Amino acid sequence: MPKNESLLYLKALKEDGIEHVYVQKRSDPSPAADGKVPQIEILRHKLAQDNAGIKTTQPAAKGNVSHQDIKASIPRVELSPSPESRVSSPAIEELRAKIEKCKLCGELAKTRNKTVFGSGSMQAKVVFVGEAPGADEDEQGLPFVGRAGQLLTKIIEAMGMTRDQVFICNVLKCRPPNNRPPAPEEVVHCRPYLKQQLEIIKPQVIVALGSHAAKTLLQTEQGISGLRGTFQKYEGIPVMCTYHPAYLLRSPGEKRKVWEDMKKVMKLLAEGYGE
Repeated sequence: MPKNESLLYLKALKEDGIEHVYVQKRSDPSPAADGKVPQIEILRHKLAQDNAGIKTTQPAAKGNVSHQDIKASIPRVELSPSPESRVSSPAIEELRAKIEKCKLCGELAKTRNKTVFGSGSMQAKVVFVGEAPGADEDEQGLPFVGRAGQLLTKIIEAMGMTRDQVFICNVLKCRPPNNRPPAPEEVVHCRPYLKQQLEIIKPQVIVALGSHAAKTLLQTEQGISGLRGTFQKYEGIPVMCTYHPAYLLRSPGEKRKVWEDMKKVMKLLAEGYGE
């Protein structure tokens, strides 16, 4: 990416409350001819440690941090999906077809344009679960493609990932008319579909975006403010509950809290939980 475009992108992230980003290097830094690592690589090393919640130590002398020391100490999270991860399994296709034909919620079946199954990698280590599709999602048949989705994409990219490397879905697979909250019986009808998706993908971490996702996954009546920031469990899988991106658009001052939550998710992945 050209330098000017990079600066504009970083500025946009900062405006969204994201002050640190994960940088996934395509190759390990090479030492200079004198065996020393350039200062920019030392800076990247510190950034990676800070993002993972690791205290950095000051080099003994400027420029004397060895190439091997940096290579060994940077937390590595392998998230690139294999080519096979994009190939739908028979189980996924069967579930997708079942959802497309679903008419359990009469009102939603009549008013929807498209069902919204979800998108991303079938081998994702992180699954983001939202509330329900909105107008843009209903039109395109894809999750989180409106303004809230654009913010979620920025958060995912700041975590050092892409949308292709995670899986994104909603509790409801159809848009409620006028974007009203999901009705209790609609959640009951759709929850088995979400359960099957998670059983097929087997993620290491689930991020519940908003109150409805958290309550559905955890079967609790506790509000999102009391749940966010700490890991809960869904059938043995860690669940980080955090604010929905749509809420952040209305309350931008809360973006910092969400970023703190995402740093905990990154740290858990870096530690290799569940492997």
